[in-house]
Amino acid sequence: MQENINIQNKKAKFKYFIEKKYIAGLVLTGLQIKSIRYKKANIDNSYCTFDSDELFLYNTNFENNLKSNTIKLLLNKKELIKIKKETNSPGITIIPLKIFINDNGFAKVQICIAKGKRNYDKR
Repeated sequence: MQENINIQNKKAKFKYFIEKKYIAGLVLTGLQIKSIRYKKANIDNSYCTFDSDELFLYNTNFENNLKSNTIKLLLNKKELIKIKKETNSPGITIIPLKIFINDNGFAKVQICIAKGKRNYDKR
């Protein structure tokens, strides 16, 4: 049995109010999936944005790669349309909560729609 691989964004619950969660697939290269399996990835400063009706994950740091990476997220078309409508209002962002390996061995990311906290909310 494979050990549970779980890379979390520890600052997300402190900086944001989490509203809705989704699970998406990742399009990765060989070095990127290797660093996820060895728990050498960092998603603390990562965020998601739309680029021509596709959702991308930015600022994910892997130990093997020196450059900042852009990763395409795999979601259904209905989910993409729903997320795009929800993020049209100001102050709403899409952030990753955790990256994990599912039972079939595929890398997945749990993203959420979040609203930023003010300084007096961060207690």
